[in-house]
Amino acid sequence: MDARPHIVVVEDEAVQRQMLADYLAKQNFRVSALGDGAALRRLVERELPALVMLDVGLPGEDGFALARWLRERSARIGIIMVTAAGDTVDRVVGLESGADDYIAKPFEPRELLARVKSVLRRAAGTPTEGPRVRIGRRVLDLDRRVLINPADGNEERLAASEFDLLKIFAENPNRPLMRDWLLEVTAHREAEAFDRAIDLRITRLRRKVEIDPAHPEALRTVRGVGYMFVPPKD
Repeated sequence: MDARPHIVVVEDEAVQRQMLADYLAKQNFRVSALGDGAALRRLVERELPALVMLDVGLPGEDGFALARWLRERSARIGIIMVTAAGDTVDRVVGLESGADDYIAKPFEPRELLARVKSVLRRAAGTPTEGPRVRIGRRVLDLDRRVLINPADGNEERLAASEFDLLKIFAENPNRPLMRDWLLEVTAHREAEAFDRAIDLRITRLRRKVEIDPAHPEALRTVRGVGYMFVPPKD
C-alpha cells in the first residue's frame, strides 16, 4: 500500500492542473489531478485524501461549495483554496467555507509546498494530551480534538485550524492575545497572511461555543488587541 500522503488537485485548466500534479509528485506525494467537482466527489466516495487543492473558479460546482462538502465529510482533511490574485472576497468566502488555507495565483512552487506541508502537519498532528476544557456551552476534548455538548454528549469534530485556535485559548485563559500572533502561531505563516483569517475563525467558533454568538462571553474581543478566552465561573 502506498503510504505517501494523497493530495488531490482540482483545477479545470489542463496545463495548470498538470503542472501542479507534476510538481507535487516530485515532492514525494501521491497526486490525483481532476478537472471538476463531479470527479472529486467520485474519488472521495472511494478514498478520503489527506489534502485537496481547490480552484475557486471551477465549472459547475465551484470551489466554495466543494470545500463545504469536504468539511462536512471530515474535519481532518486539509483544504487549500486557490484564488485569483488579490481577490479578497474569494479568500473570505473560502475560509468561511471551512478551508484551512489559501494561495493566490500566480504563486511560487516553494510557497505552495510550504502551505501544503503546514496544512498536512496540522491535519495529521497528534493533539497534546490534557484535560477537557469548558469553553462557553461546550467542552473541548484536547485528546480527541472534539467539542462535546455536556447536555446530551453529542460530539462535533473540529477542522485543524479550529482546533489549533481553541487549544491556544485553552492554554492562555484570561489573557488578551494579539490577532497577529494568533494568526502566526495557528496558521504557521509569515506576517503577510490574510489579516481577517483569525476574525473569520473566531466567528465560526463563536457559533459553536457561545450561548449567544452576537454577545460572546467565552471568546471575547479585546479592542485594539485581539481576543481573550474567559472560562466560565461555574
